Amino acid sequence: MRKIALFGPPATGKSTLARWLSTELGHPHTDLDNILFTPDGPLPLPEFRRQAGEITQQDAWIVEGNFSKLADVVWHRADALVWLDFPLPLIIYRIVRRSLHQLTGRENSPQARRLTWSKAFFSRRSLLRTAIRKYRNNRPRYAQQVAETADLGVEVIKLRSPHEVRRWRTELMKGPAESHPKATRHTTGP
Repeated sequence: MRKIALFGPPATGKSTLARWLSTELGHPHTDLDNILFTPDGPLPLPEFRRQAGEITQQDAWIVEGNFSKLADVVWHRADALVWLDFPLPLIIYRIVRRSLHQLTGRENSPQARRLTWSKAFFSRRSLLRTAIRKYRNNRPRYAQQVAETADLGVEVIKLRSPHEVRRWRTELMKGPAESHPKATRHTTGP
């Protein structure tokens, strides 16, 4: 696999998995949020699509982000589409845990410094409420778009739990060494 698109709800480990894939496979990693959200605000959709399309014209890439409106320039160009489709209760648990971790000062990231109790839990557009709403509203549409992507010959990998993610990572690294150049460092000698 040289071109991997990865998506899923918040707190499913998209960024962690994308960084791991980038390191293990030696392919550049792009988080679409870093393209869309500029200091001057979000990019207009045509510019966002153009920039995402430039990335996916390359020979190898790992792209993460929940932007099904870019399916034709990201998903359809991938060798594999990885859908982290975790159950809603697990997503809620992870969002609460991550937000509490950030709110109590245990993380010093730009996102953690901007987070407030209201933004995390209590406002109408809080992280928690938005995640629940998007899970319920987007999941059926994602299923349809994923099926359309599979019909184009893209391998779809649907992972429903952290355990399935770990198992898939292990299987991926068992592949032929020539297709996974860094896989050899995970093997032991005779």
